[in-house]
Amino acid sequence: MTTLPSPHPDTSRALALAVVAASTAPLVLLDGALTVVAASVSFFQAFQIKPADAVGQPLAKLNSGEWNGRQLQALLKATAAGTAQVDAYEMDLKGDRPSPRRLLINVHKLDYGDPEHVRIMLSVADVTDARLAEKVKDDLLREKAILLQEIQHRVANSLQIIASVILQSARKVQSEETRTYLHDAHNRVMSIATLQKQLAASRLGDVELRAYFQQLCESIGASMIRDHNQLTLDVDVDSSAVPADVSVSLGLVVTELVINALKHAFPGGRPGGIVVGYHSQGANWILSVTDNGVGMPKDAASQTPGLGTSIVAALASQLKSRVQVLEAHPGTAVSLTHTHLAAVEVETGDQPHKAAL
Repeated sequence: MTTLPSPHPDTSRALALAVVAASTAPLVLLDGALTVVAASVSFFQAFQIKPADAVGQPLAKLNSGEWNGRQLQALLKATAAGTAQVDAYEMDLKGDRPSPRRLLINVHKLDYGDPEHVRIMLSVADVTDARLAEKVKDDLLREKAILLQEIQHRVANSLQIIASVILQSARKVQSEETRTYLHDAHNRVMSIATLQKQLAASRLGDVELRAYFQQLCESIGASMIRDHNQLTLDVDVDSSAVPADVSVSLGLVVTELVINALKHAFPGGRPGGIVVGYHSQGANWILSVTDNGVGMPKDAASQTPGLGTSIVAALASQLKSRVQVLEAHPGTAVSLTHTHLAAVEVETGDQPHKAAL
């Protein structure tokens, strides 16, 4: 086996300096006194420095001292002493230019088997444009969020005005049937206005359902329950939080089911209560509205579904949930159940297949 001769130290040094000089990324090689030993052509070009004015000069004196930042110098000295390693340090390079340049700097002490001659490698990346683009994006997102909040606020106010007009119309009509329809429309509009206010308060993030349903039920109760000693409307909800779009659908379901219970479960001033429940476990959840009223009519199955029933069915389909109506003894319990189906592989003969649990 032939052993190749080791390169001469001067040759190794020249090769290392050539590698630094040829780097496409701005690199600076410093000694222990923070003097420039070598730098890449890309560094000289990026910062408009003449090689003759840099090599052999302290880094702090380059370009009229623009690299003489107190914190940068402290980090360089700590790296030379072996007590620090700088990763992703950001600084502004000001100098005589109209606006500062944002730099991302990494500094590492080189371990090349010669402890008497300390060498530090400093790499520089100009992230000025990237940081400016991030700021523009953040400003646009902030402006969009403020605008959307303002729109939601205006929509909620407009809905309340519409609800007020509907209520005034209901007081003027002579037909009891028409008055009933107008009252239903008023209650629905007021509930949607409450949804809008809650979404605005959520700042477009996830909505905590307990506070959301409490506020929604308070709004419905204020407009539909005359005597709160006779009828109660309570909330039994865990600490679940859902995306804003899901909360809208859940809120509309609660509105329809609670309004339906208030209209039909307690005829003739009958006392009672309604409980809105929501509980989740992982991706599975159940939403329920239960009353202790008179229960379902005997001919309920033969009756044509009303508007509220159609709305709940459509929303349940949107939420990928199943509607169930049961006798509560006394009263009625309506629930929406969402069950997440997990796919597992089952061995059948020679080939596995996926089944839903």
